[in-house]
Amino acid sequence: MSQEYIAIFMFTSMMLMLFTGQRVFGAIGAIAAIAAITLYGTGGQEIPFAATMRLMSWYPLLTLPMFIFMGYVLSESRLADDLYRMFHVWFGPVNGGLAIGTIGLMVLISAMNGLSVAGMAIGATIALPELLRRGYDKRMVTGVVQAGSSLGILVPPSVVLVLYAMIARQPVGQLWLAGVLPGLMMAGMFILYIWLRCKRQPELGPALPEAGDVPRAEKFRLLLAGLLPLLIFAAMMVPFVKGWTSLVESSAVGALTALLAAILKRRLTWTVFEASVRKTLGISCMFMWIILAALGFGAIFDGLGAVEAIEGLFTQQLGLSPWVILILMQLSFIVMGTFLDDTAMLVIVAPLYVPLVGELGFDLIWYGVLYTITTQIAYMTPPFGYNLFLMRAMAPPEITLRDIYVSILPFVGVMVVALALIMTFPEIALWLPGYVYGN
Repeated sequence: MSQEYIAIFMFTSMMLMLFTGQRVFGAIGAIAAIAAITLYGTGGQEIPFAATMRLMSWYPLLTLPMFIFMGYVLSESRLADDLYRMFHVWFGPVNGGLAIGTIGLMVLISAMNGLSVAGMAIGATIALPELLRRGYDKRMVTGVVQAGSSLGILVPPSVVLVLYAMIARQPVGQLWLAGVLPGLMMAGMFILYIWLRCKRQPELGPALPEAGDVPRAEKFRLLLAGLLPLLIFAAMMVPFVKGWTSLVESSAVGALTALLAAILKRRLTWTVFEASVRKTLGISCMFMWIILAALGFGAIFDGLGAVEAIEGLFTQQLGLSPWVILILMQLSFIVMGTFLDDTAMLVIVAPLYVPLVGELGFDLIWYGVLYTITTQIAYMTPPFGYNLFLMRAMAPPEITLRDIYVSILPFVGVMVVALALIMTFPEIALWLPGYVYGN
C-alpha cells in the first residue's frame, strides 16, 4: 500500500472512532498503536515509549499547569467581578458601552487564563445577566459574549499556543507575541462594530446615565481594582520578554502573583484553592494525554514520509498552488470545528499540516495565529459550532438556540475579515516577535 493510502486510511479510521464518541486521546492513540505494530512489527511498541520520553523531557510543558492554575485562581476567587464593575462605571453612559466593556473584560480574562472556555464561562455568568437586566438586546449581547471568548486562545498566555509550539517545534515566546496584535486588532474590530451598530440602533444597547453618577473616588478605586490583572500580566510577561526569566519561571511568577492577589483581596478561601487545584489537575492531565497520543501518531507519519508524499500529490499531481492548499487547510478546520475542540483539531492535523505548511514555504509562527483564529471561527459557525452549544448550556432560558445562531453571524463576519487581513499582511502577526527578538 502506498504512503498516501496509508495516511488516508489512518485519518479515516481516526475520524470514524471520534464519531463513535471515543475520547480524543483514545482515538488518536489507538490508531497510532495499531499502525505502529502493523507497519513495524513488535518493534512498534517502542514508539509510544519514545513519545512519552519526548513529552516528559520537554521543559516548557511545566508552564501548562502554572498558567491554568493562575487562571482558575483568578476566576474562582471572583476577581473578574471587580473588572466588570469597573467597565460598567466607566463605559456605561455610552450607547453600547456595557457591551464594549464586556469585550474589554474578555481581553483581560484572556490575559489571565489563556482558555476560551474560561472566558465563555465568566462572560455568561457575570456579563450576560447584567447586560440583559440593563435592557440590552439579547441577540446582541449573546454574540458579544461568544465573540469575546474567542480571544482566549489568541491573547497571551495562550495555552493552545503553548501546545502548538511543542508540536510545531517553534518558540513559545514568539508565538505569544505574534498573537498580541491580531488579538487586539480583533478586539478593536468587535468594539468598532458594536459602537457603530448601537449608534445607528440605540435601542440595542441603551446608555446607562446612572453609571455616570458614581462618585469620582469610587471610579478610581474600581479602576485600580481593574488594573490588577494587568499588573499580574506585566509581572509575568515583562521579565520574560526582557530575558530576565525563562518561560517556566515566568509562568511560576504568574501563578504566585495571582495567588498573592487573591490573598490580598481576601478572596482565597480553602474552597477556592481546592477547586482551582482540582480543575488545574484535570485540564493538565487531559492536555498531556492528548499530546502523548499526538506525538505517537506524528511519529508514524514521520516514519512513513507521508508529508512529502501528500505535498507531491497536491503540488505536482493536482497542480494546486501553495495558497490554495493553505485555504483548503483552513476550510477543513471549519468542518472539524463542528464536532471537535481546538486542542483536538490541532493534534489530529498537526502531523500532516504543520510540516506541510513549512514545506510550502509559509512561516510557522504566522500559521499558528491563522490556526487559532480559524478554529474560533469554526467554533462559532452554525449549525454545529462547539461554542454555540456551550453557550446554550450557560445562557438563561429566554435565550433560544435560534437567538444564539443569529447573534454570532455578524461577529463571525468580523473574524473572517480579520483572518483575511492577517493572511494578506503577515506582518500584523510577525512584526512584534521580529521586533522583540530581532528576527
